[in-house]
Amino acid sequence: MKEKNSFSNKLGFILAAAGSAVGLGNLWRFPYLAAKYGGGSFLLIYLILAVTFGFSLMLTEISIGRKTGKSALYAFKDLNKKWGFIGIIASAVPIIILPYYCVIGGWVIKYAWVYFTGAAKKAVSDDYFTGFISQTGEPILWLVIFILATTIVILLGVNKGIENISKILMPLLVVLSIVIAAFVVTRPGASEGILYYLKPELSRLNGNAFLAALGQLFYSMSLAIGIMITYGSYLPKEEDIESSVRNIEIFDTGIALLAGLMIVPSVFVFSGGDQAALQKGPTLMFITLPKVFDSMKGGHIIGAVFFILVLFAALTSAISLMETVVSIFVDRFGKSRKAVTILVTIYTILMALPSSMGFGLLSGINIKGLSILDMFDFISNSILMPVVAFLTCVFVGFVIKPKSIISEVLSSSDHFKSNRFYVFLIKYAAPILLILILISSILDAFGVNPL
Repeated sequence: MKEKNSFSNKLGFILAAAGSAVGLGNLWRFPYLAAKYGGGSFLLIYLILAVTFGFSLMLTEISIGRKTGKSALYAFKDLNKKWGFIGIIASAVPIIILPYYCVIGGWVIKYAWVYFTGAAKKAVSDDYFTGFISQTGEPILWLVIFILATTIVILLGVNKGIENISKILMPLLVVLSIVIAAFVVTRPGASEGILYYLKPELSRLNGNAFLAALGQLFYSMSLAIGIMITYGSYLPKEEDIESSVRNIEIFDTGIALLAGLMIVPSVFVFSGGDQAALQKGPTLMFITLPKVFDSMKGGHIIGAVFFILVLFAALTSAISLMETVVSIFVDRFGKSRKAVTILVTIYTILMALPSSMGFGLLSGINIKGLSILDMFDFISNSILMPVVAFLTCVFVGFVIKPKSIISEVLSSSDHFKSNRFYVFLIKYAAPILLILILISSILDAFGVNPL
Protein backbone atom coordinates (compact mmCIF):
# COMPACT_ATOMS: atom_id res chain seq x y z
CA MET A 1 0.00 0.00 0.00
CA LYS A 2 1.39 3.39 -0.97
CA GLU A 3 2.40 5.63 1.90
CA LYS A 4 1.75 9.34 1.37
CA ASN A 5 2.48 12.05 3.88
CA SER A 6 3.08 15.78 3.66
CA PHE A 7 5.08 18.69 4.96
CA SER A 8 3.79 19.90 8.32
CA ASN A 9 3.63 23.56 7.26
CA LYS A 10 4.63 26.14 4.66
CA LEU A 11 8.02 26.81 6.27
CA GLY A 12 8.97 23.14 6.07
CA PHE A 13 7.95 23.06 2.40
CA ILE A 14 9.80 26.29 1.53
CA LEU A 15 13.03 25.16 3.20
CA ALA A 16 12.89 21.72 1.58
CA ALA A 17 12.10 23.14 -1.87
CA ALA A 18 14.76 25.85 -1.46
CA GLY A 19 17.22 23.15 -0.37
CA SER A 20 16.49 21.31 -3.59
CA ALA A 21 16.96 24.46 -5.65
CA VAL A 22 20.18 25.50 -3.89
CA GLY A 23 22.73 23.05 -5.26
CA LEU A 24 26.09 22.83 -6.93
CA GLY A 25 24.80 24.85 -9.90
CA ASN A 26 24.43 27.88 -7.64
CA LEU A 27 27.89 27.55 -6.14
CA TRP A 28 30.07 27.08 -9.19
CA ARG A 29 28.02 27.65 -12.35
CA PHE A 30 26.28 30.90 -11.40
CA PRO A 31 29.47 32.83 -10.43
CA TYR A 32 31.21 31.68 -13.60
CA LEU A 33 28.36 32.81 -15.85
CA ALA A 34 28.01 36.14 -14.07
CA ALA A 35 31.72 36.81 -14.52
CA LYS A 36 31.64 35.74 -18.17
CA TYR A 37 28.54 37.64 -19.27
CA GLY A 38 28.80 41.18 -18.04
CA GLY A 39 28.70 40.98 -14.24
CA GLY A 40 25.89 43.23 -13.04
CA SER A 41 24.20 43.09 -16.45
CA PHE A 42 23.93 39.30 -16.22
CA LEU A 43 22.69 39.54 -12.63
CA LEU A 44 19.92 41.93 -13.69
CA ILE A 45 18.84 39.69 -16.57
CA TYR A 46 18.87 36.64 -14.30
CA LEU A 47 16.79 38.36 -11.61
CA ILE A 48 14.19 39.48 -14.17
CA LEU A 49 13.96 35.98 -15.65
CA ALA A 50 13.79 34.39 -12.18
CA VAL A 51 10.76 36.43 -11.09
CA THR A 52 8.95 35.94 -14.42
CA PHE A 53 9.95 32.84 -16.37
CA GLY A 54 11.24 30.89 -13.36
CA PHE A 55 8.33 31.91 -11.17
CA SER A 56 5.78 30.76 -13.75
CA LEU A 57 7.34 27.33 -14.28
CA MET A 58 7.85 26.67 -10.57
CA LEU A 59 4.31 27.77 -9.68
CA THR A 60 2.98 25.52 -12.45
CA GLU A 61 4.86 22.44 -11.28
CA ILE A 62 4.00 22.90 -7.60
CA SER A 63 0.34 23.46 -8.48
CA ILE A 64 0.24 20.32 -10.65
CA GLY A 65 1.74 18.32 -7.79
CA ARG A 66 -0.67 19.61 -5.17
CA LYS A 67 -3.71 19.41 -7.47
CA THR A 68 -3.10 15.73 -8.29
CA GLY A 69 -1.30 14.57 -5.14
CA LYS A 70 0.95 12.47 -7.39
CA SER A 71 4.54 12.37 -8.57
CA ALA A 72 5.43 13.55 -12.09
CA LEU A 73 4.91 10.02 -13.45
CA TYR A 74 1.13 10.14 -13.00
CA ALA A 75 0.38 13.82 -12.37
CA PHE A 76 0.03 14.71 -16.07
CA LYS A 77 -1.98 11.55 -16.82
CA ASP A 78 -4.29 12.38 -13.92
CA LEU A 79 -5.09 15.74 -15.55
CA ASN A 80 -5.36 14.39 -19.12
CA LYS A 81 -4.80 10.74 -20.06
CA LYS A 82 -3.58 11.52 -23.58
CA TRP A 83 -0.76 13.67 -22.21
CA GLY A 84 0.54 11.19 -19.66
CA PHE A 85 3.69 10.71 -21.76
CA ILE A 86 5.04 14.01 -20.36
CA GLY A 87 5.19 12.37 -16.95
CA ILE A 88 7.25 9.49 -18.33
CA ILE A 89 9.79 11.87 -19.88
CA ALA A 90 9.85 14.04 -16.75
CA SER A 91 10.43 10.99 -14.55
CA ALA A 92 13.42 9.94 -16.63
CA VAL A 93 15.28 13.16 -15.75
CA PRO A 94 15.85 12.62 -11.99
CA ILE A 95 16.46 8.91 -12.60
CA ILE A 96 19.34 9.87 -14.92
CA ILE A 97 20.68 12.75 -12.81
CA LEU A 98 20.68 11.16 -9.33
CA PRO A 99 23.59 8.70 -9.86
CA TYR A 100 26.05 11.09 -11.47
CA TYR A 101 25.12 13.92 -9.09
CA CYS A 102 26.07 11.64 -6.21
CA VAL A 103 29.48 11.10 -7.83
CA ILE A 104 30.14 14.84 -7.52
CA GLY A 105 28.69 14.74 -3.99
CA GLY A 106 31.33 12.15 -3.16
CA TRP A 107 34.05 14.48 -4.43
CA VAL A 108 32.72 17.22 -2.14
CA ILE A 109 32.84 14.93 0.92
CA LYS A 110 36.41 14.01 0.01
CA TYR A 111 37.49 17.66 -0.06
CA ALA A 112 35.62 18.51 3.13
CA TRP A 113 37.48 15.59 4.78
CA VAL A 114 40.83 16.77 3.40
CA TYR A 115 40.36 20.25 4.84
CA PHE A 116 39.08 19.09 8.22
CA THR A 117 41.95 16.62 8.68
CA GLY A 118 44.50 19.38 8.12
CA ALA A 119 45.66 18.10 4.74
CA ALA A 120 44.61 21.18 2.77
CA LYS A 121 48.12 21.65 1.37
CA LYS A 122 47.73 18.45 -0.62
CA ALA A 123 44.69 19.84 -2.46
CA VAL A 124 46.75 22.75 -3.82
CA SER A 125 48.74 20.51 -6.14
CA ASP A 126 47.79 20.82 -9.83
CA ASP A 127 47.32 17.08 -10.26
CA TYR A 128 45.63 16.32 -6.92
CA PHE A 129 42.05 16.43 -8.21
CA THR A 130 42.70 14.57 -11.47
CA GLY A 131 44.78 12.03 -9.55
CA PHE A 132 41.90 11.47 -7.14
CA ILE A 133 39.05 11.08 -9.67
CA SER A 134 41.16 8.82 -11.92
CA GLN A 135 41.36 6.25 -9.14
CA THR A 136 38.78 3.49 -8.84
CA GLY A 137 38.40 2.63 -5.16
CA GLU A 138 38.54 5.92 -3.23
CA PRO A 139 36.04 7.92 -5.35
CA ILE A 140 33.60 5.01 -5.09
CA LEU A 141 34.03 4.92 -1.31
CA TRP A 142 33.12 8.61 -0.95
CA LEU A 143 30.32 8.17 -3.48
CA VAL A 144 28.76 5.37 -1.43
CA ILE A 145 29.06 7.40 1.79
CA PHE A 146 27.24 10.32 0.12
CA ILE A 147 24.48 8.07 -1.22
CA LEU A 148 23.96 6.36 2.15
CA ALA A 149 23.72 9.73 3.91
CA THR A 150 21.02 10.71 1.43
CA THR A 151 19.25 7.38 1.86
CA ILE A 152 19.03 7.76 5.65
CA VAL A 153 17.15 11.05 5.27
CA ILE A 154 14.72 9.53 2.74
CA LEU A 155 14.07 6.51 4.99
CA LEU A 156 13.05 8.87 7.78
CA GLY A 157 10.23 10.18 5.58
CA VAL A 158 8.97 13.57 4.44
CA ASN A 159 8.40 15.04 7.93
CA LYS A 160 11.10 13.48 10.09
CA GLY A 161 13.60 13.24 7.28
CA ILE A 162 13.41 15.82 4.49
CA GLU A 163 11.62 18.57 6.42
CA ASN A 164 13.67 18.27 9.62
CA ILE A 165 17.05 18.08 7.87
CA SER A 166 16.08 21.07 5.67
CA LYS A 167 15.19 23.10 8.77
CA ILE A 168 18.73 22.48 10.03
CA LEU A 169 20.81 22.62 6.85
CA MET A 170 19.15 25.57 5.09
CA PRO A 171 19.66 28.12 7.91
CA LEU A 172 23.23 26.84 8.34
CA LEU A 173 23.81 27.15 4.61
CA VAL A 174 22.61 30.76 4.63
CA VAL A 175 24.75 31.66 7.67
CA LEU A 176 27.87 30.01 6.20
CA SER A 177 27.32 31.79 2.88
CA ILE A 178 27.12 35.17 4.60
CA VAL A 179 30.18 34.44 6.78
CA ILE A 180 32.37 33.36 3.85
CA ALA A 181 31.16 36.19 1.60
CA ALA A 182 31.87 38.72 4.38
CA PHE A 183 35.35 37.27 4.87
CA VAL A 184 36.15 37.36 1.14
CA VAL A 185 34.90 40.90 0.43
CA THR A 186 37.01 42.29 3.29
CA ARG A 187 40.27 40.81 1.94
CA PRO A 188 42.87 43.23 0.56
CA GLY A 189 42.23 43.89 -3.13
CA ALA A 190 38.77 42.32 -3.09
CA SER A 191 37.12 45.58 -4.13
CA GLU A 192 38.35 45.08 -7.72
CA GLY A 193 36.74 41.65 -7.85
CA ILE A 194 33.50 42.95 -6.34
CA LEU A 195 33.37 45.69 -8.97
CA TYR A 196 34.08 43.11 -11.69
CA TYR A 197 31.19 40.97 -10.39
CA LEU A 198 28.57 43.66 -9.76
CA LYS A 199 29.32 46.41 -12.30
CA PRO A 200 27.29 46.07 -15.54
CA GLU A 201 29.61 45.46 -18.49
CA LEU A 202 27.48 46.00 -21.58
CA SER A 203 30.23 44.98 -24.01
CA ARG A 204 30.01 41.38 -22.74
CA LEU A 205 26.22 41.32 -22.80
CA ASN A 206 24.73 39.51 -25.81
CA GLY A 207 22.20 36.89 -26.87
CA ASN A 208 24.37 34.13 -25.46
CA ALA A 209 24.25 35.81 -22.05
CA PHE A 210 20.46 35.81 -22.19
CA LEU A 211 20.34 32.11 -23.10
CA ALA A 212 22.93 31.33 -20.42
CA ALA A 213 20.78 33.06 -17.80
CA LEU A 214 17.75 31.09 -18.98
CA GLY A 215 19.64 27.82 -18.81
CA GLN A 216 20.93 28.64 -15.34
CA LEU A 217 17.34 28.86 -14.08
CA PHE A 218 16.94 25.12 -14.61
CA TYR A 219 20.06 24.40 -12.54
CA SER A 220 19.21 26.94 -9.88
CA MET A 221 15.49 26.32 -9.41
CA SER A 222 15.12 22.54 -9.93
CA LEU A 223 12.74 23.07 -12.85
CA ALA A 224 11.52 20.41 -15.33
CA ILE A 225 12.96 17.62 -13.22
CA GLY A 226 9.88 16.37 -11.37
CA ILE A 227 11.09 17.61 -7.99
CA MET A 228 8.70 20.53 -7.61
CA ILE A 229 5.77 18.37 -8.71
CA THR A 230 6.74 15.79 -6.08
CA TYR A 231 7.21 18.36 -3.34
CA GLY A 232 4.01 20.10 -4.43
CA SER A 233 2.14 16.83 -3.88
CA TYR A 234 3.25 17.02 -0.23
CA LEU A 235 2.15 20.66 0.22
CA PRO A 236 -0.92 21.01 2.49
CA LYS A 237 -4.00 22.37 0.70
CA GLU A 238 -4.29 25.40 2.98
CA GLU A 239 -0.82 26.77 2.20
CA ASP A 240 -0.42 29.72 -0.20
CA ILE A 241 1.40 28.54 -3.35
CA GLU A 242 2.22 31.98 -4.78
CA SER A 243 3.92 33.28 -1.63
CA SER A 244 5.72 29.94 -1.19
CA VAL A 245 7.24 30.20 -4.67
CA ARG A 246 8.33 33.80 -4.03
CA ASN A 247 10.07 32.72 -0.81
CA ILE A 248 11.83 29.81 -2.53
CA GLU A 249 13.08 32.22 -5.20
CA ILE A 250 14.45 34.57 -2.53
CA PHE A 251 16.39 31.75 -0.87
CA ASP A 252 17.72 30.36 -4.14
CA THR A 253 18.68 33.66 -5.76
CA GLY A 254 20.14 35.01 -2.53
CA ILE A 255 22.49 32.02 -2.19
CA ALA A 256 23.50 32.34 -5.85
CA LEU A 257 24.35 36.02 -5.42
CA LEU A 258 26.32 35.27 -2.24
CA ALA A 259 28.16 32.49 -4.08
CA GLY A 260 29.32 35.08 -6.58
CA LEU A 261 30.59 37.30 -3.76
CA MET A 262 32.42 34.30 -2.29
CA ILE A 263 34.06 33.10 -5.47
CA VAL A 264 34.48 35.89 -8.04
CA PRO A 265 36.41 38.44 -5.89
CA SER A 266 38.64 35.77 -4.30
CA VAL A 267 39.55 34.10 -7.60
CA PHE A 268 39.82 37.48 -9.35
CA VAL A 269 42.32 38.78 -6.81
CA PHE A 270 44.25 35.50 -6.72
CA SER A 271 44.56 35.35 -10.52
CA GLY A 272 45.41 39.01 -10.90
CA GLY A 273 42.23 39.68 -12.86
CA ASP A 274 42.57 36.71 -15.22
CA GLN A 275 39.03 35.81 -16.33
CA ALA A 276 40.18 32.36 -17.49
CA ALA A 277 40.64 31.41 -13.84
CA LEU A 278 36.88 31.71 -13.38
CA GLN A 279 36.23 28.47 -15.22
CA LYS A 280 33.07 26.52 -14.66
CA GLY A 281 32.71 23.00 -13.35
CA PRO A 282 35.10 20.90 -11.29
CA THR A 283 38.13 22.94 -12.38
CA LEU A 284 36.92 25.98 -10.44
CA MET A 285 35.62 24.12 -7.39
CA PHE A 286 38.31 21.51 -6.91
CA ILE A 287 41.47 22.99 -8.47
CA THR A 288 41.31 26.80 -8.54
CA LEU A 289 39.61 27.46 -5.19
CA PRO A 290 42.02 25.33 -3.09
CA LYS A 291 44.83 27.50 -4.50
CA VAL A 292 42.85 30.62 -3.61
CA PHE A 293 42.31 29.42 -0.02
CA ASP A 294 45.99 28.54 0.28
CA SER A 295 46.93 32.11 -0.66
CA MET A 296 44.70 33.59 2.08
CA LYS A 297 45.63 34.14 5.69
CA GLY A 298 43.43 31.66 7.56
CA GLY A 299 42.45 30.17 4.21
CA HIS A 300 42.59 26.57 5.48
CA ILE A 301 39.77 27.41 7.91
CA ILE A 302 37.65 29.26 5.37
CA GLY A 303 38.29 26.41 2.92
CA ALA A 304 36.98 23.86 5.41
CA VAL A 305 33.87 25.97 6.05
CA PHE A 306 33.38 26.46 2.31
CA PHE A 307 33.40 22.74 1.51
CA ILE A 308 30.98 22.07 4.36
CA LEU A 309 28.74 24.70 2.77
CA VAL A 310 29.06 22.98 -0.61
CA LEU A 311 28.35 19.62 1.03
CA PHE A 312 25.14 20.95 2.58
CA ALA A 313 24.03 22.29 -0.82
CA ALA A 314 24.89 19.03 -2.58
CA LEU A 315 23.15 16.94 0.07
CA THR A 316 19.86 18.90 0.06
CA SER A 317 19.69 18.62 -3.73
CA ALA A 318 20.53 14.90 -3.69
CA ILE A 319 17.80 14.35 -1.09
CA SER A 320 15.22 15.98 -3.38
CA LEU A 321 16.41 13.94 -6.35
CA MET A 322 16.23 10.64 -4.47
CA GLU A 323 12.85 11.53 -2.94
CA THR A 324 11.51 12.26 -6.43
CA VAL A 325 12.76 8.92 -7.77
CA VAL A 326 11.38 7.08 -4.72
CA SER A 327 8.02 8.84 -5.13
CA ILE A 328 7.88 7.85 -8.81
CA PHE A 329 8.39 4.15 -8.04
CA VAL A 330 6.09 4.20 -5.00
CA ASP A 331 3.36 5.59 -7.29
CA ARG A 332 4.16 3.05 -10.00
CA PHE A 333 4.39 -0.13 -7.95
CA GLY A 334 2.49 0.73 -4.76
CA LYS A 335 5.23 -0.70 -2.54
CA SER A 336 6.38 0.72 0.80
CA ARG A 337 8.72 3.73 0.89
CA LYS A 338 11.28 1.68 2.79
CA ALA A 339 11.46 -1.12 0.23
CA VAL A 340 11.53 1.29 -2.71
CA THR A 341 14.19 3.49 -1.06
CA ILE A 342 16.49 0.51 -0.56
CA LEU A 343 16.06 -0.54 -4.20
CA VAL A 344 16.65 3.04 -5.41
CA THR A 345 19.81 3.20 -3.28
CA ILE A 346 21.14 0.02 -4.90
CA TYR A 347 20.25 1.36 -8.35
CA THR A 348 21.97 4.69 -7.61
CA ILE A 349 25.20 3.02 -6.50
CA LEU A 350 25.32 0.68 -9.51
CA MET A 351 24.47 3.40 -12.04
CA ALA A 352 26.94 5.84 -10.46
CA LEU A 353 29.87 3.46 -10.95
CA PRO A 354 30.32 4.13 -14.70
CA SER A 355 30.26 7.92 -14.13
CA SER A 356 32.78 7.59 -11.31
CA MET A 357 35.11 5.32 -13.27
CA GLY A 358 34.68 7.40 -16.43
CA PHE A 359 37.68 9.52 -15.38
CA GLY A 360 39.93 6.51 -14.86
CA LEU A 361 39.25 2.88 -15.72
CA LEU A 362 36.52 3.76 -18.26
CA SER A 363 38.04 7.01 -19.53
CA GLY A 364 38.28 5.54 -23.02
CA ILE A 365 34.50 5.62 -23.29
CA ASN A 366 33.43 9.06 -24.53
CA ILE A 367 31.39 10.78 -27.22
CA LYS A 368 32.78 13.93 -28.84
CA GLY A 369 35.16 14.26 -25.88
CA LEU A 370 32.43 14.02 -23.24
CA SER A 371 33.06 11.69 -20.31
CA ILE A 372 30.33 9.26 -19.19
CA LEU A 373 29.27 11.73 -16.47
CA ASP A 374 29.18 14.61 -18.94
CA MET A 375 27.13 12.55 -21.40
CA PHE A 376 24.48 11.87 -18.76
CA ASP A 377 24.54 15.56 -17.84
CA PHE A 378 24.08 16.64 -21.45
CA ILE A 379 21.15 14.26 -22.06
CA SER A 380 19.31 15.25 -18.88
CA ASN A 381 20.09 18.96 -18.57
CA SER A 382 20.51 20.14 -22.15
CA ILE A 383 17.91 17.96 -23.90
CA LEU A 384 15.29 16.42 -21.61
CA MET A 385 14.76 19.33 -19.20
CA PRO A 386 13.97 21.95 -21.89
CA VAL A 387 11.73 19.39 -23.65
CA VAL A 388 9.82 18.63 -20.43
CA ALA A 389 9.43 22.33 -19.62
CA PHE A 390 8.23 23.10 -23.17
CA LEU A 391 5.67 20.27 -23.13
CA THR A 392 4.48 21.35 -19.67
CA CYS A 393 3.85 24.89 -20.94
CA VAL A 394 1.95 23.61 -23.99
CA PHE A 395 -0.03 21.21 -21.78
CA VAL A 396 -1.04 23.92 -19.31
CA GLY A 397 -1.43 26.70 -21.86
CA PHE A 398 -3.54 24.87 -24.43
CA VAL A 399 -4.78 21.54 -23.04
CA ILE A 400 -5.93 21.94 -19.42
CA LYS A 401 -5.74 25.76 -19.75
CA PRO A 402 -4.07 28.17 -17.30
CA LYS A 403 -7.34 28.51 -15.36
CA SER A 404 -6.74 24.99 -14.02
CA ILE A 405 -3.49 26.10 -12.37
CA ILE A 406 -4.94 29.45 -11.31
CA SER A 407 -7.84 27.72 -9.57
CA GLU A 408 -5.39 25.61 -7.57
CA VAL A 409 -3.46 28.73 -6.54
CA LEU A 410 -6.69 30.47 -5.53
CA SER A 411 -7.87 27.45 -3.55
CA SER A 412 -5.56 28.53 -0.73
CA SER A 413 -5.50 32.28 -1.33
CA ASP A 414 -8.05 34.97 -2.06
CA HIS A 415 -5.86 36.57 -4.73
CA PHE A 416 -3.26 35.82 -7.40
CA LYS A 417 -1.38 39.02 -8.13
CA SER A 418 0.33 37.74 -11.28
CA ASN A 419 -2.77 36.15 -12.81
CA ARG A 420 -2.78 37.78 -16.27
CA PHE A 421 0.99 37.93 -16.57
CA TYR A 422 1.16 34.23 -15.71
CA VAL A 423 -1.21 33.33 -18.56
CA PHE A 424 0.90 35.28 -21.08
CA LEU A 425 4.15 33.72 -19.87
CA ILE A 426 2.97 30.11 -19.75
CA LYS A 427 1.15 30.22 -23.12
CA TYR A 428 3.50 32.30 -25.24
CA ALA A 429 6.74 33.66 -23.75
CA ALA A 430 7.99 30.55 -21.93
CA PRO A 431 7.52 28.09 -24.84
CA ILE A 432 9.44 30.38 -27.22
CA LEU A 433 12.28 30.83 -24.72
CA LEU A 434 12.44 27.08 -24.11
CA ILE A 435 12.73 26.35 -27.83
CA LEU A 436 15.64 28.81 -27.97
CA ILE A 437 17.33 27.07 -25.02
CA LEU A 438 16.97 23.64 -26.64
CA ILE A 439 18.31 24.80 -30.01
CA SER A 440 21.18 26.63 -28.30
CA SER A 441 22.12 23.56 -26.25
CA ILE A 442 22.19 21.27 -29.28
CA LEU A 443 24.18 23.71 -31.41
CA ASP A 444 26.62 24.31 -28.55
CA ALA A 445 27.20 20.56 -28.22
CA PHE A 446 28.36 20.52 -31.84
CA GLY A 447 30.58 23.54 -31.39
CA VAL A 448 28.28 25.99 -33.17
CA ASN A 449 27.73 29.41 -31.62
CA PRO A 450 23.98 30.03 -31.98
CA LEU A 451 24.30 33.82 -31.74
